[in-house]
Amino acid sequence: MKKKNLKIGFLALLIAFSLQSCFVAKQYQKPTISTDKLYRTEAKLDSTSIGQLSWKELFTDSQLQAYINEGLQNNLDLQIAIQNMSVAEATMKQGKAGYWPTVTGNATWTHQETSANSQFGRLFSSIDQYELSTRMSWEADIWGKIRSTKRATQASYLQSQAAKTAVQTDLVSKIASLYYQMLATQEQIKVVEQTLKNRNESVEVITALKKAGSVNEVAVKQTEAQKWATEITLKDLKYNLKVMENAFNVLLNKKFEAVAKGNFSDQNISAEIKTGVPALLLSNRPDVIAAEMNFRNTFELTNVAKSNFYPTLTITPTAGFQSLELQTWFSANSFFANIITGLTQPIFNQRQIRTRYEIAKTNQQIAYLNFEKSLLIAGKEVSDALANYENETEKLVIRQKQVDALKKAAEYSDELLKFGMVTYLEVLTAKDNALNTELNFIDNKYKQLNAVITLYKALGGGAK
Repeated sequence: MKKKNLKIGFLALLIAFSLQSCFVAKQYQKPTISTDKLYRTEAKLDSTSIGQLSWKELFTDSQLQAYINEGLQNNLDLQIAIQNMSVAEATMKQGKAGYWPTVTGNATWTHQETSANSQFGRLFSSIDQYELSTRMSWEADIWGKIRSTKRATQASYLQSQAAKTAVQTDLVSKIASLYYQMLATQEQIKVVEQTLKNRNESVEVITALKKAGSVNEVAVKQTEAQKWATEITLKDLKYNLKVMENAFNVLLNKKFEAVAKGNFSDQNISAEIKTGVPALLLSNRPDVIAAEMNFRNTFELTNVAKSNFYPTLTITPTAGFQSLELQTWFSANSFFANIITGLTQPIFNQRQIRTRYEIAKTNQQIAYLNFEKSLLIAGKEVSDALANYENETEKLVIRQKQVDALKKAAEYSDELLKFGMVTYLEVLTAKDNALNTELNFIDNKYKQLNAVITLYKALGGGAK
């Protein structure tokens, strides 16, 4: 009866401690942060966003799709992020195992030569003892310490998962942006090569005009200088293209070689530009998700630090076989067992526990501020990308008009020169302006495409 009462009392004590844990370990609640007017736009907002599109839906160029697939398979930064996930996953598994007891096995043989003048020496000249035992130690989670540790490791794993997704979205946008930039540069090279042919013809024409007495030697030299300037521009563009190809190969983790490319004139992103409501950033942006998971991790670690103020209950049973004779080692009479329960309460620890708790609370506040900051930065990036896209789209229309006007001006100046109605300096200026504007038009078109890519990434696109 007495033993039964002791068991009931011990069970009641465990239940009381378990209920008390509710008052120590707080339950995590998602931070409430207002997303109203998180980014600037005059468009009507709804629940759809280009950030929710898969990259295959946004980028329809088959060559680009193949490169993105290759990058997702081979990119070193992404592989490193995946390995970091493996580390976090291993830690999470360890956190889940915190509920289980630790079990150790022990096998010993002890030999002792006794003193003849000792109490046992008169009976035994030597003593041998054999022992094979198993020891188990279990800590009761009466304050939610183990549960909070498990949740902290889970949050850390989810943070590493979000970090990996952030690397992926960044990789997709970098591959697409660099691919379009290479196409644009390739298109500029074509324009300059055609211009160089025209400049060579201009040198022949101006030389003939000099022989006819229509122009002087200065005009010939200026025309030749313009041709050399065009050749220098061509050299620079070809160099830039090689540098881009090298960077592109690094993204794909492949040997340095020329990159197969499509035609720039065929490139178009036809997806409707929609940002969705600002609240979508909370679920779409991997860096925002990672920041929240970091906050959750610090929240749970604060619970762990707080639990250190309270007593720890451990239960340690041991059982096995122990004998003085080898032949009776595993007999029934050699079996032994014991159980030890302990309750440890910190009393004075040089303020270490309180310091750790205060640091944990401060880290939690820092993590919250970083989470809030990440959302603010996300809103800024969306606002900037939207403004950039609108600006480049409007500039592209104007630039096309400028290209058409300056091409005609260059054509007219050649004809007028033959009749002596313009100076050759005016002809050179008209041709330079036409070339520069055509190159700028290509650059504007690339910037418009890149603005869509930037907006796509800012909205969390590229994760699928």
